[in-house]
Amino acid sequence: MSILKILGAKMESMTQADRQIARFILDHPEQMLAMSSAALAEATGRSQSSVVKFSQKLGYDGYQQLKLAVNKAKAQEFHAPAGVIHGTIDASDSYMTVLQKLIGSKLLSMRETAAVNSEEVIDSAIDAVLAARRIQLAGVGASSLVARDFSYKLLKLGRTVLVDSDSHIQISNASALTGEDLLIALSHSGRSLETLRIAELAKKRGATVLSVTGLAPNPLLDLADIHLFTVADEERVRSSAITSRDAQLMLMDMVFILLLSRQSDAHDYIHRSEAAVTVLKA
Repeated sequence: MSILKILGAKMESMTQADRQIARFILDHPEQMLAMSSAALAEATGRSQSSVVKFSQKLGYDGYQQLKLAVNKAKAQEFHAPAGVIHGTIDASDSYMTVLQKLIGSKLLSMRETAAVNSEEVIDSAIDAVLAARRIQLAGVGASSLVARDFSYKLLKLGRTVLVDSDSHIQISNASALTGEDLLIALSHSGRSLETLRIAELAKKRGATVLSVTGLAPNPLLDLADIHLFTVADEERVRSSAITSRDAQLMLMDMVFILLLSRQSDAHDYIHRSEAAVTVLKA
């Protein structure tokens, strides 16, 4: 049963405070998905702690997990392109079924990732990038590929970026960070040892730490000042870092696109980059 149906069924037995929160979610689920816990508290006339406790009473670890459940309920109304299926890929599946399930999994992962990151948090991430003297990106495995891709985009905007696939070089770079710098640490599990050690050192050096992790509680999340989340169901595709990589790429692409509108000279940098590359394409 979806969380929206559960809320409707439990409405009468709830306390007045919980009923106000539940009623708002049922009446405005799309609006709730774009709200932080503080914003929902303000909209319902309750405290932020009341919103968190409400989520926990429903069996979730916190508000982000409640948002994910609401998004999954709303996803039933989402119409995938014709022929697209979302489900676990089995060894007996045909080529076309594997393709359809893979596309369905990727679409759902990106949709849910967009839903669990509020506009306020995205704005905080962009503010941190704009304010940073230098930006270091850290990640291992598939996350390192996403980190490198995002670094290329930041370089196009004239940002000073530190990135390397070698974790020894990453942690060496982190030792030179200061309070004027930003570390963006990517790890869907939030438990990659190398990324954790790099984040710990960056934090010790006074740098701002922005984490990009899954929703489950994790040590990287505890270290970070700003939290972005990815949602992925790797079990459905029976392979490592497929949907989580796509979720990370989509999230970082969204940050980049919003940066274009926030950085006053962004388009000048982009045009100069395009003009420079044109020489090599002649």
